[in-house]
Amino acid sequence: MPAGTAWALVRATHPLPCLAVTALVVATAVAAGVGDRAALLGVAVLCGQLSVGWSNDAIDAPADTLARRSDKPIATGEVSRRLVARCALVAVVLDVPLSLALGWRAGLAHLLALALAWGYNLGLKRTVASPLPYALAFGLVPIVAAALLPGSPHPRTTLIVAGVLCGVGAHFANTVGDAAEDALTGVRGLPQRVGPVHSTVVAGALLAAAAIAVLVAVGPTALSIAAVVVDVAAAAALPSVLRAASARHHAFQLVIVAVAVLVAAFVGSGGPDLTGR
Repeated sequence: MPAGTAWALVRATHPLPCLAVTALVVATAVAAGVGDRAALLGVAVLCGQLSVGWSNDAIDAPADTLARRSDKPIATGEVSRRLVARCALVAVVLDVPLSLALGWRAGLAHLLALALAWGYNLGLKRTVASPLPYALAFGLVPIVAAALLPGSPHPRTTLIVAGVLCGVGAHFANTVGDAAEDALTGVRGLPQRVGPVHSTVVAGALLAAAAIAVLVAVGPTALSIAAVVVDVAAAAALPSVLRAASARHHAFQLVIVAVAVLVAAFVGSGGPDLTGR
């Protein structure tokens, strides 16, 4: 495979969210004390995320080409839509046995999250229900990690809530930089309907609420309090990205960093905080 094609395939995976989600899930599992199975979980999640990124670009290729999106390798002719679609299908098929190797509870929970992501790509992104896949998939993260522990205990409800809030916040922030392209391609999810200004407000509020949920879950430690301060500051900074169109894509990156801070607070708190045991 030519180097140019290989690099185009990498870019079509949406590398930032792909790696960020994988790291989020693995870090949560490691902190919970799942042991060596965290490595297998990482491979399964990464494989699933590759399929999500590739399927997104393959499904949206006609609209992206119409909008002349220079950030989409298929639209620029760097890689064929057929090759990207084949990669997506191979990745999702491989992810089924990888997920089930974790055990049926964790495996089915992860596959459900993957199905939600594919559902978003296949059409939910164009409806008012667009936040739903993000909410449910991110809410499943602590459930997957807890299912890998002996006895498959239920995770703290506050951590599930934090996952839901982070997921929906990321969804709203992710649309801010693509407002013009989404208008051209007819993507009318809930964030697009409320507009970029209100989307940043919603993303910031959800991010701050997620920080508080993590604080409740792990307790008022120096690390968790610092995470709340950092994330509230990040939430307050989100509206400033609208001042310059060139900076709007940084809204999603800021949310990714803020979520990473919350994960670091959880990891630093120790594994028992996942289930309260």
